[in-house]
Amino acid sequence: MKLIGVLLVIAYIWGAWKFWKGFGRTNFNRSFPNRVRLALLWPVLLVLNPGYRKNFQKALKG
Repeated sequence: MKLIGVLLVIAYIWGAWKFWKGFGRTNFNRSFPNRVRLALLWPVLLVLNPGYRKNFQKALKG
């Protein structure tokens, strides 16, 4: 169980970091608060929002 928790935390951090680094390739407003919010909420938005999903994929490329 601990291993699963550690892997989930690593995956969350990895996704937030990759989105943060690739944020400039997205169509989102370039404000800092927006960048922080979208990076922290990436798992929820990825599942619920098709537009975010497309932008997330843009952020990961590169």
